[in-house]
Amino acid sequence: MIKNAAVISGDILASTSLEEEDRHIIYKKTQKLLDEISIKYNAYCRIIQGDYIECATQNSEKALEIALILKSFIKAIPISEHPRYKKDNRVKAYKTYGIRLALGYGQLMQINPQENIIDGEAIYLTGRFLKDLSTHDKERMNIKTTLNFVSHNNYLNLNFNTILSLIEVIINKATSKQCNVLYHKLLGYNESEIAHLMNISQPMVNRQSTSIGWNAIEEAVEFYEYTIEQDKKSNKE
Repeated sequence: MIKNAAVISGDILASTSLEEEDRHIIYKKTQKLLDEISIKYNAYCRIIQGDYIECATQNSEKALEIALILKSFIKAIPISEHPRYKKDNRVKAYKTYGIRLALGYGQLMQINPQENIIDGEAIYLTGRFLKDLSTHDKERMNIKTTLNFVSHNNYLNLNFNTILSLIEVIINKATSKQCNVLYHKLLGYNESEIAHLMNISQPMVNRQSTSIGWNAIEEAVEFYEYTIEQDKKSNKE
């Protein structure tokens, strides 16, 4: 049994409403990102049925960082300007929100990449939460929340979800370029490196970083990491 593990589960919104070429691009790029996350955070990540993501890790203090990398990355993926998209409310929901995520914190019975198994409390929590938020409306999507923390610790739930609700507003209003900058900053790139990767000027990177509220997001990530580390220490005593 793995105590104090984390699972980040995500449902890419309205992906079935996109053209096949766009779905393929999103899947291919997301799979590459998950491979990078698996190495960087010692996690097991997988895509199920093309648009549902699961990442499990014992480094639970990094769960918010992973979730924000996923959310900013998905929103930064460019899709085609297909004429049908202009009138499709579900596609508009994808462009606005990108992905709906739940961070589960708790026990896992096992993480077994060889057998393709993630089993335990943390993944059940995220799965149930996202299932309760799912929508089958073909014309529109009723988006209540896209960034959530779930555990059996009500104190952590209250504190983290208050912060996540504010981060969510910031990212949902961000442009794809701002999300691309955020994604790279979360991965640890400096502004000079981001400017080179995105082929834009460093002052532009700085402006995009300021516009998306990087300082506030960075503080939230640090607070999350510190709080989870303290909770893990208290559970060992």
